[in-house]
Amino acid sequence: MRCVILDDYQDVAGTYAAWDSLDDVEVTSVTEHLDTEALVRALDGAEIVVAMRERTPFPATVLERLPALNLLVTTGMRNASIDLAAAERLGVTVCGTPSSPHPPVELTWALIHALTRHIVTEASGHTWQRTVGSDLHGRTLGLLGLGKIGTRVAAVGQAFGMEVIAWSPHLTAERAEPTGVRAVDKATLFETSDIVSLHLVLAEATRHIVGDRELASMKPTAYLVNTSRAGLVDTQALIAHLGSDTIAGAGLDVFDVEPLPADDVLRHLPNVVATPHLGYVTEDNYRRFYGGAVDDIAAWLAGDPIHTLVPKDPDA
Repeated sequence: MRCVILDDYQDVAGTYAAWDSLDDVEVTSVTEHLDTEALVRALDGAEIVVAMRERTPFPATVLERLPALNLLVTTGMRNASIDLAAAERLGVTVCGTPSSPHPPVELTWALIHALTRHIVTEASGHTWQRTVGSDLHGRTLGLLGLGKIGTRVAAVGQAFGMEVIAWSPHLTAERAEPTGVRAVDKATLFETSDIVSLHLVLAEATRHIVGDRELASMKPTAYLVNTSRAGLVDTQALIAHLGSDTIAGAGLDVFDVEPLPADDVLRHLPNVVATPHLGYVTEDNYRRFYGGAVDDIAAWLAGDPIHTLVPKDPDA
């Protein structure tokens, strides 16, 4: 039986799990990102595929061209780029894996520090002390989303002496109160925050939830940080505001097209710190991801799949 691990960019998947424990399964990995035609060729005859997060989409049009596919494992327990209804219709079992909320929290703060203290500029230059950094203590951190990642980001901000406020479509003052975070309306968050950080799930209701109006209302000294999903932000509006300096800058780990093309404007704006979707890329998380994938495959081979993902009932 053939198993293909996709988008193993660092060529490390084999070192983070006991793939050799899978009897009679031939495991290979692909280290480059594949377009649709190359993907279909690479997966020809493969019964099992392991996808790394949402690096490679599996819409119905792709799944229908993979007749041998029986098990699709995605790292993490949510993957918006897999058409679960099509997988179910085609008899493909889809499973997820455990993951950790800590790596994206840590990267969020890495981006915040890089922006406010001009780390990239200072570390890459030959002139001593070219910039003056912004303080965090006493400033306001605004969070879009106060779930398991947002609450951890909030706790770090509070440790730095920041006032933390939050908004999401369903956040209430009662839910926010135990975390020490003040729930506010969306307009207040954008108008008063010195740093706005996104921690929402991407859905139709949240797509472009940050657009021209929200960006225009931010302080010219404020920063936007997105380690969640690119679709939460209207990218063209963001580029316009960054280019006109109506906001101070942005720290971005997620993009509409990934890998981000070399000539993309976001790679070259001086007030952008861009990282290549590193939010979940840590040793511990890779052990959870790939170890969980091995567990999923073993359970499926034994006829008792675990961590299965199914389409949501639209009437539920």
